Amino acid sequence: MISLKMARKIILDFNPDVVVGVGGYASGPVLRSAARKGIPTLIQEQNSYAGLTNRLLGKRAGKICVAYEGMEKYFPTGKIILSGNPVREVIVKLESAGSQAVAKREFGLKEDAKVILVLGGSLGARTINRAVIAGLQQIAGSGVKMIWQCGRFYTEEARASLEGMPAGSVILKEFIERMDLAYRAADLIVARAGAITISELCHVGKPAILIPSPNVAEDHQTRNANSLVDQGAAICLPDHEAVSGMMAAAIELLGNDTKQAALSKNIKALAFPDSGGRIAEEIISLMNDES
Repeated sequence: MISLKMARKIILDFNPDVVVGVGGYASGPVLRSAARKGIPTLIQEQNSYAGLTNRLLGKRAGKICVAYEGMEKYFPTGKIILSGNPVREVIVKLESAGSQAVAKREFGLKEDAKVILVLGGSLGARTINRAVIAGLQQIAGSGVKMIWQCGRFYTEEARASLEGMPAGSVILKEFIERMDLAYRAADLIVARAGAITISELCHVGKPAILIPSPNVAEDHQTRNANSLVDQGAAICLPDHEAVSGMMAAAIELLGNDTKQAALSKNIKALAFPDSGGRIAEEIISLMNDES
């Protein structure tokens, strides 16, 4: 009740023409207050499984922009716009980072190296990092190279685990500033299955192994990953199987050119080139309808 009272004051003071919510409990009171005042609202649902806040707000929203097919089970059909999720322009225009050979050289890798890019987010992903450490000997014996973003919470442990590894076999990064170069350098990507990560991977168009985090609301990352698996666009490995199976799965996939090509083609087909622009057009349309 306190949050609703505060939200009403924000709406009265700011007097918006339209209010946009992107999910999460913080959207609830603000969009609800706007809808009660007759101000048009738009929801952007990033995941393949709509969160509770957005499901409740969708009943009164003017438009609902979604990133996945089949969202009619959560929202009124006539309000849904399939727009995708906005991602950074440098990812959409990945070719501007230069050729793959140039990107590999930026990481000190040879042009003909087979490269796995392992991502766990800026803070790191404990299971993914444990899976890398468990599979280091497989990397050492395969000739495959790896760019490993371990996250700042795991840097010391990760660095210690690399003692005795062949020089240059693993490029360890606490955080990667130039993700466009990392994506460009990779032949295969291992990552969590957050909505924006998946949207970026669709633009990148590289084979991907997704390891959904089990520690998210309503297990939405597993649902995100499975939406790609169902279209032959990615491989999903459950979190509890990652330590024992992640590295073997990655190395096996790197040896299967046919499977890599199919995954690349299918995930690239799911990209939305101008998602941000499409959502902006819908917001402006709502404003114009009210004027």
